[in-house]
Amino acid sequence: MLNHSATHLLHAALREELGDHVHQKGSLVAPERLRFDFSHFQPITAEQLGRIELRVNEEIRRNAAAEVHQMGMQEALEFGAMALFGEKYGDRVRVLKMGEFSTELCGGTHVDRAGDIGLFKIVSEGGISAGVRRIEAITGAAAVDWVQEQEARLRELAGLLGGGDQVINKVQQLLDRIKRDERELAALKLKAASASVDDMLAQAREVGGIKVLAERVEGIDAKVLREMLDRIKQKLGDAVVVLASAQDGKATLIAGVSGAALGRVKAGDVLGHVAAQAGGKGGGRPDMAQGGCNDVPELRAALAGLPEFVGARWI
Repeated sequence: MLNHSATHLLHAALREELGDHVHQKGSLVAPERLRFDFSHFQPITAEQLGRIELRVNEEIRRNAAAEVHQMGMQEALEFGAMALFGEKYGDRVRVLKMGEFSTELCGGTHVDRAGDIGLFKIVSEGGISAGVRRIEAITGAAAVDWVQEQEARLRELAGLLGGGDQVINKVQQLLDRIKRDERELAALKLKAASASVDDMLAQAREVGGIKVLAERVEGIDAKVLREMLDRIKQKLGDAVVVLASAQDGKATLIAGVSGAALGRVKAGDVLGHVAAQAGGKGGGRPDMAQGGCNDVPELRAALAGLPEFVGARWI
């Protein structure tokens, strides 16, 4: 009863907040929760959801009587009742009216007064198909239990952070520290990678006047990998370079072409060839391309065979 009556108030609040284009597209009224599907063309903002929830609770506190009227269909429409599109109604219909806020055709069971609902709480909102959104909510004792559970989690979080009432500040400080540590770690990785660039350069092979280099490294993120690629291209000049960074069975690929090689070779073609050998794919500009693949023996073979591939196809 509580969830069914709350569904009517929710429908009215949605139309008031979002517009008259909102119509019910489906609903579920269960003992523990309610689900309401409705027409709307874009996600609902947190601010809108907050206003919708407050509006429903405002009507609950207003505590209007749930009036039930039996009347003819045309009379019901003139009375202000909203009929559900696609539903079939007989000559006589049942109208539920809660104050001046909600008047709908409905044959279900309802509270005596809106205040019987107690508390209305939205727990989720999202899209389920094109132009259709879904809200799930709870009422009464279930809503109180949900609020108390959230408060308990917040107290537990505050205890873990040692923040008391300053939980948000503590979380922000923690996030700032994590970002700072990540920047420092990235700098260390780049420093270590830069030190290995000179070793890589010695592995480059010359093919028709173009330096070709293909190397596999461990655990380097995409940003550092791009910086390594730029450094290698600067040092090699006319070059075709492929780098693969492997971690947890996967590999990030990046390919670069520089100097005179740009007139003959496209980075996307080079990367596509290497990635395809290891069940991956990628693409990009003629001078730089990115992708991914599995870290399998075929990847090592594709990297090792890159000079021959470049020579056979473009030189």
